[in-house]
Amino acid sequence: MKQLRIGVAIAALAIAGCATRQPAPEPRPPQIEQPAERPLPAAAYVARAASIDLFQVRAGELTLERSGSDSNRTYARRMIEEHRGLAAQLSMAGRRLNLLPSNALQPEQQGWLDQLAAATSVAQYDATYRRQEMAAHEASYRVHYAYAYGGDSPTLRLVARSAARIEQEHGRQMRMM
Repeated sequence: MKQLRIGVAIAALAIAGCATRQPAPEPRPPQIEQPAERPLPAAAYVARAASIDLFQVRAGELTLERSGSDSNRTYARRMIEEHRGLAAQLSMAGRRLNLLPSNALQPEQQGWLDQLAAATSVAQYDATYRRQEMAAHEASYRVHYAYAYGGDSPTLRLVARSAARIEQEHGRQMRMM
């Protein structure tokens, strides 16, 4: 009986404590992040994305030849494989829209590749590769993200969403190296 009174007293205190608590604030709706830049028109998006993928493949191949870093070579192998996959997705989607990706680098990516090839030492090469990878993945993420959430082609928006997630992961991996 004594235990019952103690239990009732504890329950009464708990109920009284609940009465003085303020109600929990209503959860705020999640904010939708807006792209930092305007999406490119479909043809320009395909050209830019294709150039970035081609740069990643060529830079990766060059890195396999010239890098002194095992982690850079491992990363380069992954970039070659994954950017060939992204390029194939982009090509398939582009063909549905009569927008064939080019096999040529745009001036920005060609400049990156030229700078990488001009490195005079292994240490300079490895440092340049890492710096360029960070910049390239950030730029690529912005292009894909902007198109994914504001582009004019539903077909390309799907490709861009997938590519944005992949590029975000590539950038994260490079930062961890």
